[in-house]
Amino acid sequence: MDFKTALVDLLRKHLKKDVKDLIEIPPDPTLGDYAFPCFSLAKELKKNPNQIAQDLSKQIKADFLTKIETKGAYLNFFVDKTLLTQDVLTTVLQEKEKYGRSTLGKGKTVVIDMSSPNIAKPFGIGHLRSTIIGNALRNLLILQGYKVIRINHLGDWGTQFGKLIVAFKLWGDAKKLKKDPIPYLLDLYVKFHDVAEKKPELEDEARAWFKKLEDGNKEALALWKTFKDLSLVEFKKVYKLLGVEFEAYSGEAFYNDQLESTIELIKKKGITEMSEGALIVNLEKYTMPPAILRKSDGATLYLTRDVAAALYRKKTYNFDTMLYEVGGEQKLHFQQLFKVLELLGYTWAKDCTHVDHGLYLGSDGKKFSTRKGKTVFMTDVLDETINLAKKIIQEKNPKLKNKDAVAQHVGVGAIIFGDLCNDRSRDILFDIDKFTSFEGETGPYLQYTHARLCSILRKKKLSAGKITYSLYDKTEQEIIKHLGRFSDVALDASHQYKPHILARYLLDLAQMINSFYVSHPVLQDDKDLEKARLALITAVKIVLSNGLGILGITSLEEM
Repeated sequence: MDFKTALVDLLRKHLKKDVKDLIEIPPDPTLGDYAFPCFSLAKELKKNPNQIAQDLSKQIKADFLTKIETKGAYLNFFVDKTLLTQDVLTTVLQEKEKYGRSTLGKGKTVVIDMSSPNIAKPFGIGHLRSTIIGNALRNLLILQGYKVIRINHLGDWGTQFGKLIVAFKLWGDAKKLKKDPIPYLLDLYVKFHDVAEKKPELEDEARAWFKKLEDGNKEALALWKTFKDLSLVEFKKVYKLLGVEFEAYSGEAFYNDQLESTIELIKKKGITEMSEGALIVNLEKYTMPPAILRKSDGATLYLTRDVAAALYRKKTYNFDTMLYEVGGEQKLHFQQLFKVLELLGYTWAKDCTHVDHGLYLGSDGKKFSTRKGKTVFMTDVLDETINLAKKIIQEKNPKLKNKDAVAQHVGVGAIIFGDLCNDRSRDILFDIDKFTSFEGETGPYLQYTHARLCSILRKKKLSAGKITYSLYDKTEQEIIKHLGRFSDVALDASHQYKPHILARYLLDLAQMINSFYVSHPVLQDDKDLEKARLALITAVKIVLSNGLGILGITSLEEM
């Protein structure tokens, strides 16, 4: 039984209006399980809100309520503890991994543009944020019943490929390229710039080769494809570690043959003009700089490709919502993009949202992009984190089986949770030592809590048969109420596109259950109480596992 919904129905019956958004959970449990503030009714009912609360307390009656109190303008509802315990625990135990699911998004499609690393360059730390957050959003939305399409909009086009082609033709070694593609291509790119400072004619040669690439030159295309394919192999190693997949890898190059028709479409709409030789959409009246579609030299820009991509995605997937999980520094770009789509007359432009994220910062508070003057490779960061987790596990539990596999899950989980426990829009310190700690607000702490619950249940599993739901202790009731909020929390996190809402909920749950079994023995002589507490432990384990899975973290049986 959904007690909140039942209360809403009761109030709607008396007030003839929906008050779902007004129902609160009091911060102090002595004030009830749910509260309803009557302030907003004063004007409509022409009564003092305190009087409205008193009147309603006399009118409302329900079998699942043991008491209704008024506290000023608040109406406080006390749910029958036995019914609440039975309802929450029975639901969790029966639904298991399906607990928290809804059909809200049934029949609807969401496209998420996420990750989007640049070909022939290291998988950037900034792209890691987009990958982690985007994947958590995908899981949250699937929980609500949506169909989700993850698109990796690869940075696989631009003048840098002309430079790489020139560099490879001058100094390239096919064996070295195949052996370690990303570092090798990066070295070639750096060498090109070093040499071009003394021989600026190389820049002209690079532009010429990129023009050949745009025109479909076979040699240029073959080299570009080689760079791209080898880069994707390396990127997919990172995605495999993170447990992330994509429904489409359609980068910038994919839309090349659609650019001219896109530009013609915008021109026909009559919203373009020429400015210093460039084709633009003037957005001055919307307090934005002009959206440049084509530069004076004929080259198109990111915005042109993003307009083409949006049109293609709408036609291909007929999405209800499209999310761009991209750093906050691109805010203006997406404002321009959405405005151009709106000016084209597409009503679905309002269904496009920039889900921005902040930067990773180093311990010095500066952007985390280099370490000791060297480029940061994401595979190195993940390896370092996994090795640190392995070292900690070796110290804490040297006899643990499958230490390498567990260390990988702990290390990766540490990175993921270290990101997702923060509001995505804020900059965060990238601190590997803090992320991998088994104490505090970390992924390993949650995984360890799950493993401890599994340890208790290995000693004695919850047996089949009737459970006497006699859990009246304050701590027990707090946990039960918290378990009952899982669906609402997941829904809130998906509505706001903020996975940290779920992450913080899981931390609270872990802290509650850790405090609980220190002072409340689960295994004991009173078999009815033992079974009820085993049911509670099992339910918490299920919700922790479900929540971690949504965030992209593996829950572990042993650590």
